Amino acid sequence: MIIAVNTRLLLPEKLEGMGRFAQETLKIITRNHPEHHFVFIFDRKYSNEFIFSDNITPVICHPQARHPLLWYWFFEWSIPPVLQKIKADLFLSPDGWLSLRTPVVSLPVIHDLNFFQFPEFIPWQVRQYYFRFFPGFVKKARRIATVSEFTRHDIVKRFDYQKDDIDVVYNGASQGFQPATMTEQQTVREKYTWGCPYFLFVGLIHPRKNLTNLIAAFDSFKQTVHSDVKLLVVGTRKWWTEEMQQALEKASFKNDIIFTGRVPESDLSGITASALAMVYVSHFEGFGIPILEAMHCDTPVITSAVTSLPEVGGDAVLYVDPFDVESIRSAMSTIYSDADLRSELIGNARKQREKFTWEKTAGLLWESVEKCLSKV
Repeated sequence: MIIAVNTRLLLPEKLEGMGRFAQETLKIITRNHPEHHFVFIFDRKYSNEFIFSDNITPVICHPQARHPLLWYWFFEWSIPPVLQKIKADLFLSPDGWLSLRTPVVSLPVIHDLNFFQFPEFIPWQVRQYYFRFFPGFVKKARRIATVSEFTRHDIVKRFDYQKDDIDVVYNGASQGFQPATMTEQQTVREKYTWGCPYFLFVGLIHPRKNLTNLIAAFDSFKQTVHSDVKLLVVGTRKWWTEEMQQALEKASFKNDIIFTGRVPESDLSGITASALAMVYVSHFEGFGIPILEAMHCDTPVITSAVTSLPEVGGDAVLYVDPFDVESIRSAMSTIYSDADLRSELIGNARKQREKFTWEKTAGLLWESVEKCLSKV
């Protein structure tokens, strides 16, 4: 069997959530199934670190797909000839995007539908591409894989897609995420927060990640709890807004808010394991990998009681209303002052995190592939 895979998001030192999903699942699937041949389709020069086994053939397919017009060119005009040439049995797309101009059986992994929920946060051209093409992707798909029951329900509700044809495969956390010793934690704090304890946010800085309310809540926390605690924000300011800027400028303790930008992959585990707590209070998530990574690091988690996050968090996190600054502030104060609660959440997290592993994800995704092809 020849399986073509959209691997345009496998970028060295630039893996976001979907890129991480692709890396971890494809590494396992390709090694576990040497009887099949995989063709990885990149949109630029690739790194050999992503050629996981001998049954992979990398192909570079231009143009670099980083703009709506180039997305259209890449998926609708560049990919179909490749699929035809290699006689692909299946086109697997870990980022959910398909080609509508190919007859090849297709399986997308749709992580969430945030662009329909919050279209105002997306540039006009990008929004128009999503609105025009995503309904077609869903219709084209032989089956769909997704990373939470929440997103499965969202797809069924929005597109009237058959629930039984959607497979929930969840996400996992990379093996590198693990607890740190006290000495290691202090080294990380010296490097990033002048030796001070810190609350942590990790992720692409986007309006739906709710940095505006997080900044306001942290500022309120600092006003009521006199301490040297910092807020460490790890992520690229790709979607920085005027509202976020105003919240930062308004904060009395803005000098205690530290923006690192993107950090090396090798530093991320230590940063997570050295935090007082992960504060991940998004408005909308298809899964929320950072909270699972925090669980693996024995770091307490504060997260939102909305969308998919309760599915992932179970009884191992402290929930807040992401639209209520006081709710977030109160949780931060509680986590800061209550060592027993921190220990309880860590203990619960050690059980909860076992539900989500990349081995399980890869196994479920492969089952989805087999189900998809069994209909041919």
